[in-house]
Amino acid sequence: MESGPEVFAGAAFALFGAGLLVWTGVCARTGAPVAEGVSRPVATLTALLCGVAFLVTGGWLLATV
Repeated sequence: MESGPEVFAGAAFALFGAGLLVWTGVCARTGAPVAEGVSRPVATLTALLCGVAFLVTGGWLLATV
């Protein structure tokens, strides 16, 4: 019963992290801006680090179930 919210949170974190990594990769390949008003290298690095952090957090939550 208590693992239900943990599975949901883990799946949400993992999906968001994977989606952020894919979106950042597509923006970097096509030359589209990752974030408005921020330099491209800073925005790309920040988005990649956040995507990895979300993916790792989701994996950790799913592994502890």
